[in-house]
Amino acid sequence: MDDGGHAYAIREGFRINWMNMRDAATGQVMWESGEWDCGQDEMEAQIPCEILRCKQISRELNFSSLEVLTSLRLVQSVIFKGEPLEEWNFHFGFVIPNSTNTWQQTIEAAEEEEMLPAELLSGNVVIETTFFDGDYPIMTQRVRIWYV
Repeated sequence: MDDGGHAYAIREGFRINWMNMRDAATGQVMWESGEWDCGQDEMEAQIPCEILRCKQISRELNFSSLEVLTSLRLVQSVIFKGEPLEEWNFHFGFVIPNSTNTWQQTIEAAEEEEMLPAELLSGNVVIETTFFDGDYPIMTQRVRIWYV
């Protein structure tokens, strides 16, 4: 991929429309947001602390792309007090130009004895998600988590 016009068009034409997180065992929506400002350096999310009790979380991400993407993937880092704590990699694949897609991922929780309490995590955790087309970064989104 070139670093010129096509790369710019991919960045400009990629949008997150909405996202939700569910208890993967029950399907109950635990959190959702339809307001994504992809240009903001850092967003904030208030998430119910009950989500930390779920064994698995199903995350649905709805996105649109004006351009063809040959190998969409994301790398998600959990940053606690400025230090990397965990990293996950997810692969979507080919994206048709001028399309809107929903991408679902399942995230497994750590064992209960390994979990930090919500009081310690709240406000100290930033989820940094970088979207790529192959090895080319499209955008990075940072969300500071507040457990309520």
